[in-house]
Amino acid sequence: MPLFIYNSYSRAKEVFEPVTPGHVGMYVCGPTVSGESHLGHARPYITFDVVYRYLLHKKFKVRYVRNITDAGHFEEEGREAEDKVSKKAQLEKLEPMEMVQKYTNLFHWAMKQFNCIEPSIEPTATGHIVEQIGMIEDIIAKGYAYEVNGSVYFDVKKYAASHDYGKLSGRIIDELLDASNREEVTRDLEGQHEKRDAADFALWKAAPPEHIMRWKSPWGEGFPGWHIECSAMATKYLGSRFDIHGGGMDLLFPHHESEIAQSTICNHVSPVKYWMHNNMITINGRKMGKSYNNVIKLTELFSGNHPLLSQSFNPMTIRFFILQSHYRSTLDFGNEALIGSEKAFKRLWDAYEVLKKIDGENNTEPADTELDNKINTWLQELEVFMDDDFGSPRVIANMFEMAPIINSLKDGIIHKKALSHQTIELMKNQFKIYLEDIFGLTSMNTENTEILKPVMELLLEIRKEAKTKKDFATSDKIRNQLTAMGIVIKDDKDGNSSWGLG
Repeated sequence: MPLFIYNSYSRAKEVFEPVTPGHVGMYVCGPTVSGESHLGHARPYITFDVVYRYLLHKKFKVRYVRNITDAGHFEEEGREAEDKVSKKAQLEKLEPMEMVQKYTNLFHWAMKQFNCIEPSIEPTATGHIVEQIGMIEDIIAKGYAYEVNGSVYFDVKKYAASHDYGKLSGRIIDELLDASNREEVTRDLEGQHEKRDAADFALWKAAPPEHIMRWKSPWGEGFPGWHIECSAMATKYLGSRFDIHGGGMDLLFPHHESEIAQSTICNHVSPVKYWMHNNMITINGRKMGKSYNNVIKLTELFSGNHPLLSQSFNPMTIRFFILQSHYRSTLDFGNEALIGSEKAFKRLWDAYEVLKKIDGENNTEPADTELDNKINTWLQELEVFMDDDFGSPRVIANMFEMAPIINSLKDGIIHKKALSHQTIELMKNQFKIYLEDIFGLTSMNTENTEILKPVMELLLEIRKEAKTKKDFATSDKIRNQLTAMGIVIKDDKDGNSSWGLG
């Protein structure tokens, strides 16, 4: 069956036909490692992990590239440009790359808790400065960028005169330019006075004396703009045109729109065949943000140490909760919703464990033909739903239809002869493929918590004594090694510690 993908560029579902038959190139915008990963990072990386897994299931050879933004996250539109990595490093009294490594390690750890497969290639922005400079030089040479006082800007108005700028995001260029010019009057944004037009975006920024992260370039010492980083890395590892570019809907504009413009000028072709965007998340109906005091870090989710949470949540609960909604729909996180998802996941997984133990009668003719046909229809629909733009909620709904039947087989309410041996074996096979291989779910192992309690109480007491004696080396060693094993330690302001399974 053909796979249909909703293409954000065309705003329609399209049959997936890769640029090179049998091979898929997929690029997903990775995290900015200037701080600890939060709930907003969970949805895109779980979403595209499932996309990756399903493409592999469909027998495609996939090169999955997910970058690490470690040179700073530079945003000019609507706020003063800032290098978050440098700023955070100064606050934490760390070298910038030391801080980058710290949060990269935490991100990788969180992805392991979610059982996400590692990408084929994970390039870093700082590791590809040469490629970014090369692209900028090419854009200047072709007349679509200009240098001012050591900074380089992309000429949006010139590009829009001959290209469809704004098509991905649905922005109209004249409105963009007008809005940007009005904003220029009311805001004194860094570098705005240098631009030919306020809608132009930075390819390279001159570094002021206090700026920590800086590189030599033909235009003087500076640092790359945000958008050019992804264009350079995607082109290097996937070529001038590749199949899928993924990311959150918040990246549509300006990031992905700018990527299209840069790459099109350099490579003479629009870079991506299928643009995929997951929708946003909210917390109890409100957008997640510092001003709402509702940003939940992943470690807080796993430990339950957050005012909005009444308990810790296993990473599999969160993964399952995300998959219960279609990736293009909005998703509202809340304590009660997560508790409900935890119960639902346990119910479905318990049925799966029961199913694995059922030894079907070796009969080819089912005693209940109607029930047997109904189950086979549900099983056949699983691939149909996934081929329809990765419809995970409908797959899960069908599995819940089968769960009470599985339990009835175990309890003898439905006799095993009611179903054919082939149907029972097919159920086992399909539950394994979709729950484990495609959805990446695993058992929550909640029984381990009770076994660990006395051990953890002892370890936390030893750690507390070490901190009292100012033996921070031992204290940090205990915390770090437990973190590596998937156990999250959280310290409160009163010096008390709590723990949770990651």
